[in-house]
Order: sequence, then C-alpha cells, then structure tokens
Amino acid sequence: MNHLPTESGRSILLVGASRGLGHAMAAEFLKKGWSVLGTVRGSNRTELHDLADAHPGRVEIDSLDICAPDQLTALRDRLADRTFDMLFVNAGTANRDPSQTIGEVSTDEFINVMTTNALGPMRVIEGLERNVTATGLIGVMSSGQGSVANNLSGQRELYRGSKAALNMFMRSFAARQAGTGRPLAVMAPGWIRTALGGADAPLSIEDSIPKLVDVLLAKLDRPGLEYLDYQGRTVPW
Repeated sequence: MNHLPTESGRSILLVGASRGLGHAMAAEFLKKGWSVLGTVRGSNRTELHDLADAHPGRVEIDSLDICAPDQLTALRDRLADRTFDMLFVNAGTANRDPSQTIGEVSTDEFINVMTTNALGPMRVIEGLERNVTATGLIGVMSSGQGSVANNLSGQRELYRGSKAALNMFMRSFAARQAGTGRPLAVMAPGWIRTALGGADAPLSIEDSIPKLVDVLLAKLDRPGLEYLDYQGRTVPW
C-alpha cells in the first residue's frame, strides 16, 4: 500500500481493531493524524474495512488471531521491515457465565479466557516489540477489574483473574525493559456498552475512547510502565 503523508507522520500497529473499542481507537488515531495498521481475525469484512475505505492510504488491514502462534509468526515475517511509533493490543473475552466462581469455571473456558486475555497479548508484544521504534509506546487493553487492590466486591472472577495476569506479565516485561526509555501502558477503559461490557454499562465508546487515546499520546513522553484509566488516573495494581 502507498502511504499518504499524515499530519503527525506517526503510525500505530493496532491488534484487534475489527470492531468495538479497537475500531474506535483506529478512528480516533486517524483523527489525530496517525496512520493505522489494524489486525482482524479471519477474512470477513469488518468495520475496519469501512474505515479503510473512508481513509484511502492511511489504513492497512492484516489478519491475526492472537491465540494462533503460527499466525503471529506469519505476521511478524510480513512486517519484518516495518516500524511503528506505537503497538497496542486490544483483546478481551469472558466466560459464558461471568457469575461463576473460579471453582465452577470449566477447564476449557479457563484456558480460552486466559489465553485470549493474557497469554495471547503478551505473545504479540514479545513477537512484535522489534517493530516498535526505540522510544515508541507498547500498550495493552486491560481493565479496572484487573486491579487486585481494588477488588472489594469479587464477581466476574475469571475475567478479573485474566486481566490481573496480563498486568503482572506486563510488569515482568517492563522489568526487562528497565533503562530503555520505552513508555509502556496498561489501560483501563472503564465499563463500556459493548458486546463484552453489556447494555447496562454506564459509558459509551464515545465517552471513553477519545480520552483513552489522548492518555496514550501523553504517555509517549513518559518512559516506564503505568496502569492508567481512560481519564489518565493511576489505577492501583
């Protein structure tokens, strides 16, 4: 694809951009003058394809299932000569009955949620960190429910545990990045009305994502790892 010049000249590799929060992030980065390479699962047409049609030359689409290591290897090979100013991994799923206690969750659902929410995103980061500029940002979409300190009510136990695991893995990754000057972000977007968040959530995508993108852009100038919400407030680990 021929890349058109953009106002910022910056680019983001956005993993999980087909719909929902990822698609909204792609649209917001375009508004900020960035170019976007977004990944989708499978070959079906998505909302990201509509966004690409509306912004010729500024949106690229590639395929990736973060739970499929062979697909990650193939993507890494395709992007071998590319660099980006930001890598952000947006991934999230829950078990069919989020009210289950952890002792009630089936082994298959445990593996699926933990792989999608924690292992998969970290594999992507480990596999694609070389494609991010030396001072570029690497971030993941976590959740406020991943905060161990803030868990005073329980509920959604498997989802909470998977996001807490993601946070811990990011802290381990950050420890290996110490002294590099790289900004790292674990983001809590708030409880949003999406397929995952449900109809009763208090926030719309429009309430959260523009602010979340602003937080990420500000974070570019701050090295190290931070756990932040969509308003830029620090979330306790």
